[in-house]
Amino acid sequence: QVQMVESGGGLGQAGGSLRLFCAASGSISSITSMGWYPQTSGKVREWVATITSGGSTSYADSLKGRFTISMNNAKNTLYLQMNSLKPEDTAVYYCRANYPFVAWGQGTQVTVSL
Repeated sequence: QVQMVESGGGLGQAGGSLRLFCAASGSISSITSMGWYPQTSGKVREWVATITSGGSTSYADSLKGRFTISMNNAKNTLYLQMNSLKPEDTAVYYCRANYPFVAWGQGTQVTVSL
């Protein structure tokens, strides 16, 4: 099994930056890809970025280059660098690992003020 734990959320200002972290543990070698998914209250969880175990990345078109997903060499820490923050980025951000199954973290709150 794989376990995911997010951290690094908090308060940010419009135009500023935040960095999210997600620690993966367990059967890390079985992970094929990891991603970030924000969810606002009353809405479905969205997808913003994915990174494969080989390091290939993909992003939601709506981000327009503001966010960057990455992972460390050990592939046990996932990052999301959030730049040029907007109030609409406010959400609970979940990390997800895909392996033979799916593992979600507990979420970390990001709040962006004007």
